[in-house]
Amino acid sequence: MAAQKIVILGGTGFVGSHLVPRLAADGHHIVVLSRNREQNRALGVLPNVVIRTADVYNDETLRKEFASADAVINLVGILNAGGPHSFQRAHVELTKRVIAACHASGVACLHQMSSLKAGQGLSQYLKTRGEAESLVKASSLEWTIYQPSVIFGPGDGLVSRFASLLKKLPVFPLARAKSRMAPTYVGDVSEAIARCVASDKLGKRSSFELYGPEVLTLGEIVRKISDASGLKRTIIALPDSLGRIQAQLAGLLPGKPFSLDNFLSLRTDSIGKVDGYAALGIVPQPFTPWLPRLIYGSPLQNRLNQARAARH
Repeated sequence: MAAQKIVILGGTGFVGSHLVPRLAADGHHIVVLSRNREQNRALGVLPNVVIRTADVYNDETLRKEFASADAVINLVGILNAGGPHSFQRAHVELTKRVIAACHASGVACLHQMSSLKAGQGLSQYLKTRGEAESLVKASSLEWTIYQPSVIFGPGDGLVSRFASLLKKLPVFPLARAKSRMAPTYVGDVSEAIARCVASDKLGKRSSFELYGPEVLTLGEIVRKISDASGLKRTIIALPDSLGRIQAQLAGLLPGKPFSLDNFLSLRTDSIGKVDGYAALGIVPQPFTPWLPRLIYGSPLQNRLNQARAARH
């Protein structure tokens, strides 16, 4: 397929910061809608990438920005609710607005980020992800839905968060330590989306479960991060009664390192059944070999950092 004009919502987030360069490399013309263009100018230096300040919850703004676009990619998602940012607003209401704006502007293709086990379990995160999927599937658009397990990679909220917490806590109490997941590399998720965008037929009106080759418990993941960091930590698996209390208390802390809804999400294992990567011809990367680089940085980046330090 020839180069397309693609409008991306949530393009300055973790997945978007990896996806936008990948799509730009294919020659697509990309418009990233952001709450604050000035805070995300780095992406704008890429060829054929424009960052625009926009309120994505404004219907008129969406219709205007979607005009003449070939496809829209909705990456917006939150793991914790707070203030005006509720799961219902971010996942369901926004998806309704995006679908309506696509129809009004004549955009045929919508690529929607979701989650493994969307619509299952007790958490509002999974519940609203499932509601958003239902809206997309009920539309007349040519849709593609991506359902990743927990995503890792440079700048993630998984390895970096646990590595930081482990440095501070010699004894680490862990809720839902036996929850299972299949961590998937952000580059593989980006590649999956890029391949579907580039194809006239691949992925149309389809959902793809995107999960890595290693199925690990949360306890195993935290232990691997601890070992790769060179830390000797005692990890204590909490019973659910205490894990729930921990989540409620942590949810009151700045930045919400853990919340009750996170706890409820972990009650549903994030492992897949149908290999979406295989359908797209992608061999997903395993989690464990990436840990040294995620914790210490790449050798090249380390050398650059050392060179900068030596100049000061």
